[in-house]
Amino acid sequence: MIHVTPAAPRGDDRPEAGGAPAPASAPSFAHRDSSRAEFWDERFANAFMPWDAAGVPQALRDFVTAEGAPRATLIPGCGAAYEAAWLDAQGWPVRAIDFSPVAVESAQVQLGSRASLVEQADFFTYTPPFALDVVYERAFLCALPRTLWQDYARRMAQLLPQGARLAGFFFLKDTPKGPPFGITPEALDGLLAQDFVCEANRLVDDSVPVFAGAEHWMVWRRR
Repeated sequence: MIHVTPAAPRGDDRPEAGGAPAPASAPSFAHRDSSRAEFWDERFANAFMPWDAAGVPQALRDFVTAEGAPRATLIPGCGAAYEAAWLDAQGWPVRAIDFSPVAVESAQVQLGSRASLVEQADFFTYTPPFALDVVYERAFLCALPRTLWQDYARRMAQLLPQGARLAGFFFLKDTPKGPPFGITPEALDGLLAQDFVCEANRLVDDSVPVFAGAEHWMVWRRR
C-alpha cells in the first residue's frame, strides 16, 4: 500500500490496510518481498490482513476532536482507507495513497461515493493536491524495509512545512524481521529528531493483536 521507488517498498504491511479479519494461519504466498506491490496485492486478494484495524482508531478520533479545525491530511500506505472516509466526513481535506493496485481498488469500492479520495501512488514521489498540515502514520513505517527508513524521514520532512505534524501510530518494538518491521524508541528518535520534535507519545490499548503492547500514538511537529 505504499509505493514503488527506492528499492520499491510497499508501504502497507501495517495495521491499517484492508477489511476482513485475517485467516487463522497465513496462506502459502508466492511473493515474499514486501518492497514489491505484488506482495501486498496477493495478501489483499486473499484477505490476509492481520494489520487491519477494520475501523477508525480512538486515538485519531481524539486527535481530530482536539484540533477544532480541519487540517489538510495525507494518508500514505492507506490500505482500506477507513480513516480517509471518516476524515472527509469531518470536513478535513484528505488524500489517501497506496502503491498496491488491489488495495486501492478494494478501498475505492469500500469508500463508494468517496472513492476519489484514494489514489494509486508512490509516497516517495507523490505530490499532494494541497499544502499539508498533517501526515497520518498508520502502520506505514513498519511496512517499509529498514533500508528505506531514511528515505521515509527525508520525504516526511520535505512534505511537511514548519509547524505541520506527522501524527499517528508507531510500532515501538525491536523485531528481528518483518513486516511489520518494529523500531526501538531510540532508533525512531534518531530517524526523526533532526527535523521533528516529539510532542506526544502514549501507549494505546486498542491495537490489533500483531501490534498489541507496542503501538504508540505519537505526534511529531516539523521544526
